[in-house]
Amino acid sequence: MNSSHTGHAVSNKQRISSRTRSGHALLFARNFFRHPRMLGSIVPSSRFLIKQLLEPVDWAQARVIVEYGPGVGSITTEILRRMRPDASLIAIETNPEFVSFLRSSTVDERLHVVEASAESVVEILRLHGHEKASYIISGIPFSTISAPLRERILRKTHSVLAPHGSFLVYQFSTRVLQDLRRIFRYVRHQFEPFNVLPAHLFFCRPDTASR
Repeated sequence: MNSSHTGHAVSNKQRISSRTRSGHALLFARNFFRHPRMLGSIVPSSRFLIKQLLEPVDWAQARVIVEYGPGVGSITTEILRRMRPDASLIAIETNPEFVSFLRSSTVDERLHVVEASAESVVEILRLHGHEKASYIISGIPFSTISAPLRERILRKTHSVLAPHGSFLVYQFSTRVLQDLRRIFRYVRHQFEPFNVLPAHLFFCRPDTASR
């Protein structure tokens, strides 16, 4: 499998089973009705949202990527498709059904699925032999979690980003924008209408330079 973004061949490293293609939407919808505040949307992210969300990533330089709330892996799969063969993706998910699904449906030695909260990102990175992440990608609904937990996640995210690293966020409201602007020195806001629901994207960096 070739990626026009990196030019690297993933070959047999990644295998997505038919269960991923046919069952992920149903699993996602079922969990939305059980935990609507945890997911925010009834369907996984659209290809339009994924393309815009990942556009800023420098795949040639990205060695360690963290994903918060991968769900059924719609974005995870695309990250793996574009990633360097020697890069690592750490997916942090609190929902045990999604964790089990990701571990059974995606076989890739670069992927590490961890059942935990994003507020444990510092410890999780160290457990996997890393101190910093090149990129952190998040779809967790910050507007529906408590203010203290949101603050801890954002502060710890800021602390583990590598120099010139980026925090890429998509949300279904702009409520988290003021917190992002308070914690990160650079925040860019975009909008993606072709998604259910239409999504706000925030590209954040701990420094002021934009690339």
